[in-house]
Amino acid sequence: MDLTIALIAVSLAVDAFSVSISHGLVNKTSKMANAVKLGISFGSFQTLMPVLGWLAGVSILNFISGFDHWIAFGLLCFIGFRMIYESTKNDSEKLFNSLSIGNLFVLSVATSIDALSVGLSLPFLRIQVLEPAIMAGVVTFCLSFLGVYFGNQFSHFGEKAEVTGGLILIIIGFRILLEHIMV
Repeated sequence: MDLTIALIAVSLAVDAFSVSISHGLVNKTSKMANAVKLGISFGSFQTLMPVLGWLAGVSILNFISGFDHWIAFGLLCFIGFRMIYESTKNDSEKLFNSLSIGNLFVLSVATSIDALSVGLSLPFLRIQVLEPAIMAGVVTFCLSFLGVYFGNQFSHFGEKAEVTGGLILIIIGFRILLEHIMV
């Protein structure tokens, strides 16, 4: 395993790890099941997106890099504000606590958009796509699983944890946006 590939895998997994912690903070039940669901979903997308980027080819690199950060920003802020809004509702009305297919899809796409661009850039580094994609998926699965587990350890903080989780997602969205704007 190349150090570059390991660093790519870890850097791609950080957003998914943060989102997993947020989910663990908010969700008070099904800790193990949710850790597995998020781990599999995030890990799968982190494996798939670099491959899709690779297949799409270098010709669309400039097109994707022009707005990928806006997509991730929008999705993460939307979910973050939704979590904060839902903190005002009673438990039976909350939507984020369930990991529906829709929620998993949106979260997975939002946390793996950068992986698409990484896949597009791998040819410039003279790196084949298979090893980094698999490594990113495995690392993301592990960190997402641990994020839900450890986030759940602090879920007893209740509504404050849900607001904190939402704020974390919004901050991640702004970080992604600023990283791309400041470059």
